[in-house]
Amino acid sequence: MLNVDNIFRFSANSPLIFSQYLFLLFFTMMYGIYCLIHTHNRLRNIYLLAFSLFFYYKCSGFYFLILLLSIVLDYFYGFLIDRNEGIRRKFFLFLSILSNLGLLFYFKYSYFIVDIINQLIGIHFQPVNFIAIWSNSLFQSGFDITEIILPVGISFYTFQTLSYSIDIYRRNVEPCKDFFDFAFFVSFFPQLVAGPIVRAIDFIPQIRKPFLLSKREFSLAVLLIIGGLVKKVLISDYISINFVDRVFESPELYTGFMNLMAVYGYTIQIYCDFSGYSDMAIGLAALLGFKLPINFNSPYKATSITDFWRKWHISLSLWLKDYLYIPLGGNRKGKLRSVINILITMILGGLWHGAALKFIIWGLIHGIGLTIHKIWGSALNIGKNISWTIISWAITFHFVAFSWMYFRASSIEIVNIMIQKVVYTFNFWGISDRITGYWKPFLCIGLGFLLHFIPDRFKENIRIYYSRIPVFIQVIVFSLIIFIIFQVRSTTIQPFIYFQF
Repeated sequence: MLNVDNIFRFSANSPLIFSQYLFLLFFTMMYGIYCLIHTHNRLRNIYLLAFSLFFYYKCSGFYFLILLLSIVLDYFYGFLIDRNEGIRRKFFLFLSILSNLGLLFYFKYSYFIVDIINQLIGIHFQPVNFIAIWSNSLFQSGFDITEIILPVGISFYTFQTLSYSIDIYRRNVEPCKDFFDFAFFVSFFPQLVAGPIVRAIDFIPQIRKPFLLSKREFSLAVLLIIGGLVKKVLISDYISINFVDRVFESPELYTGFMNLMAVYGYTIQIYCDFSGYSDMAIGLAALLGFKLPINFNSPYKATSITDFWRKWHISLSLWLKDYLYIPLGGNRKGKLRSVINILITMILGGLWHGAALKFIIWGLIHGIGLTIHKIWGSALNIGKNISWTIISWAITFHFVAFSWMYFRASSIEIVNIMIQKVVYTFNFWGISDRITGYWKPFLCIGLGFLLHFIPDRFKENIRIYYSRIPVFIQVIVFSLIIFIIFQVRSTTIQPFIYFQF
């Protein structure tokens, strides 16, 4: 039951996410007004900007001011970079990078960095929330000055604004002259808190174009939203609450088979969670007349770790390639330098996901995998055949699944316990009993993988069929599926995994 008094207030215990009734209510109300004004570009964009800022406030509360600060700083940095040459041009780019990464490091890595310093020199520094001190002194608020809370989506919009400044420096784009257009580009709510990471060269031109939405585009958008909700609510949340979280919390209580199934479970859980969000983001944006880049392309069908990173979190992969790997030298300075650049890129990519050793290890594992494939693949030069394809897929899939243990586990010790359980206490004789006892989570895991491995041609046929039926029937189907999803969903709505990044 919704409390009307709190609908427009931020709740730290219940941030606004796409898979909530409340968001669907807000979006429906917003979209009704949007349909009346969508032909007036200026009014439309300011209206969407206001809704986007409200959405982010409902996600992060007071910290939406950090988003506003990033918008203001990078808007002016863009002009300063563009209007100067030589050392001054580099200086203003440096200031943009410093301010963006400074905010990101302060909120995301303060505890991590201070812990390292404390361990190295044997002192006891304590991070302090200077923004809380400032707020408490000016507004008599009661924020805890010893706790630094990570603003939702700061890693995503930081990379977005960084790419804007770097692209201006490279003369790939011109600075956005209209402040409200730039603010809209940074804060556009479908992709704001968990991507895809959008670049100015792709998005800003869309802001100035008239609204266009064909019947087919409307159908595909609705289908993406439905698919995203099914992935998130019916598969990811159920697997998480009823199986994966329990095993990863206390793996020593479960057999090796159950630990292995938890690894498979998390492998499909994180895919359904993140790709489900991306599908909904792309679908919601399409309903508003904007095109966001594809972020997932059946990554578990990959037959190499290189292929996996072409299909998984595509916007981040391309960002790391264009703004980190290539500037480091890419593969232009010999094999050894290329290997070093890959390892640096993937370690920093892992650290982007979180301020913990486990994320560094996760990135390092993928860096080593990419390096081995780069050397091994070119050395073997094996022709394509079905047997090698299957073997390559199996190796790639289990390599990725293995690395997810470090991503999910709360500590390295948990990973070690899980590996030991799988290797030494698999317990083949009790498998049938375990399957019987956990048949519902296992069914969801199987369903998740089944949806993932459906042939692309079959998916395209579904899109074609759905787009051909009348719009009013599409809306009825959408409403029924939404009703069913929220009737059978888990009692607790899980935040999207990538919200924490």
